[in-house]
Amino acid sequence: MHADHNPKRHAQQAVEVHQPTPIPPPAVHAAPVVPVQPNGVPTVASVVLPDGRVVTGYAIDPARPEPVAAKPAVSRAAVNVALGGVGFLAVCGGLLLLTSFIAALTAFVAQLIVLAAVVFGGWIAVQVLGTNGGSSGTTVNIRRAVIKRNHFHS
Repeated sequence: MHADHNPKRHAQQAVEVHQPTPIPPPAVHAAPVVPVQPNGVPTVASVVLPDGRVVTGYAIDPARPEPVAAKPAVSRAAVNVALGGVGFLAVCGGLLLLTSFIAALTAFVAQLIVLAAVVFGGWIAVQVLGTNGGSSGTTVNIRRAVIKRNHFHS
């Protein structure tokens, strides 16, 4: 048996495990804190509660959302132009379908005329070329021939 195909040898081989090396985070230097003075001294507000207690504090202006820009009204002319364009496309599509329908109907009528001509022509050919009471063959009246023969030979 070959050495590479020995299952015990594979089980005894050491397995080398590689661990990822962590990258240290970059050093972040904090910016010095500079005290900011308010534009003005805020006003102190006192509120008397219904039970008689007085609450004193600074008045805080509520955060006001930015005003939403008013949407410009869509002009009546723009709406009319858009509706006219849609109507025009609908009419063009309808005309395209109408012309296709007329072309198909014309082809159908032409085929019916050809079919009628073939059938009628065949009927006429059978009438003209067919048998007309036996004019193409020799007709023998046996009773008369017998009489004539008897008359000749008697």
